[in-house]
Formats: sequence, structure tokens, C-alpha cells
Amino acid sequence: MKKGKVELYINETLESKGAMLFSLIDPIDYESKDTIVKTAKSLVEGGTDAVLIGGSTEVQGEFLDEIAKEIKDFVDVPLILFPGNISSITKYADAIYFMSMLNARNPYWIIQAQMLSGTTIKKFSIEPLPVGYIVVAPGGTVGWVGDANLVPREKPKLAASLALAGEFLGNRFIITDTGSNPRLQNSGHVPVEMIRAVKSTITIPYIVAGGILTPNDMRRVYQSGADIVQIGTAFEDADHVLNKIRAFAKVVREEGKKKL
Repeated sequence: MKKGKVELYINETLESKGAMLFSLIDPIDYESKDTIVKTAKSLVEGGTDAVLIGGSTEVQGEFLDEIAKEIKDFVDVPLILFPGNISSITKYADAIYFMSMLNARNPYWIIQAQMLSGTTIKKFSIEPLPVGYIVVAPGGTVGWVGDANLVPREKPKLAASLALAGEFLGNRFIITDTGSNPRLQNSGHVPVEMIRAVKSTITIPYIVAGGILTPNDMRRVYQSGADIVQIGTAFEDADHVLNKIRAFAKVVREEGKKKL
């Protein structure tokens, strides 16, 4: 499959800046549509490289269409879908994580959901980004919904082997994720030993998500090998999101320069 505009943008930005920040908005975590749009505008103003929308299975239909359309009116970075299921698709997005959960027990999350959604994605001319998705313990909601065989935090080589298999199968991005609500899970982000193991094994861009709540968290993750950090929970306080994103974006610039 030929690389589209968003994938080329990601590759070119990584080549020129060394690191990227993706900011995830899960609409059900916000009190109103206005708050969601306000947050998206602040994320772009503060320096995010892409806005992701989705995450929960409830984010679908007319609700998703309206939010995506309004965000697109105000942002000039790619709007990428982070789908919770096959219903989490809108024609107003630029691209979609076309994810296969590499450690799912249920084949639905490995290939069946992708088969059911592919025709719609093509019809809407949404750019699919081939992503191999790996869920690390504790896994949160995504681990439960996706019936994941969670990668133990003390087994970095398992994550690395899954990532390599994902690359060999044709995925052009790998993401490791610990799931939502990291504070409630008392876990934090993907262990640095695991990040190093994955990065040293694959040759495609590596995204790390889940449990990254502070600039210091982000710095450790980049220094361990992440190319892209994906953050959601830390930006849910819309009144302070601009200051937060600026602090994170500063780390992206600093750590990205070290990778060049």
C-alpha cells in the first residue's frame, strides 16, 4: 500500500525533528463539545504534532461526526482516529490507526474488525495507518475489551518479539500501551527496559502510550527509545491544557534534537 499524506508527514517530521507528540482526546471524558474543541485548539497552539480522537466504544455516529468536523475547522495538524471499534469511523478525519491487536486472544481484534471496517474506510477516503498494537499490563479498559493476553511488565523480550512479528507482517508503526487510568492502576507508563527492547528490535516508528503524565515521564520514555509519545489523560483538564502541552512540547523539541 502506497504511503499517504499523513504517513509521509509523520516520517518527514521524525526525520527533521527526531521526535513527535500525539495528543489523544477521548470525547466521553469531556463535559461538552465546546470543551473538546477548546482543548483541541489549545493542543495545536501548544505544539502537538497530531490530534487523535476516539478511544472509547461510545464515540461513534453523529456525535463523532460533529466533533471531528468542528475540530477540523480549527486545527492545521492531522486529525487521526484512534478507534474503539468498527463504529468509531468518521469521514471528517484525515487518517485512522488501522490497528491489529497483536496479543489479543480474540481473533475479532486481530483481523475481523479490520475486515468489517475496511470498505467503509476506503469509501470515506480515510488514510489507513497500519499499526501493530500491543497491550502491556495492567491493560486497563482496552485490555479487558480487547481480551488481550497482557504482556507482563517484567518480560520486555516478549513485547520486542511481538513488535518484530508485527513489523514482519507489514505494519508500519508499532504502539505499546498500558491502558487508561494509569493512576488507578498504580502502574505508570511502559517500563523503560521494555521500551529499549522494542526499539532495539524494530526498524519502524515506535509509539509509546499510557501512563505518561508529566514532562519527566515523557523525557524518560524518549530517552529509552520512543519515536512518538501519545498522551491523553494528562490533557483532560481543559483550563490548564495550554500550559501542559507547552511543557510537553518543550521536552519533545529537546529530546528530538538529541536523536538527530
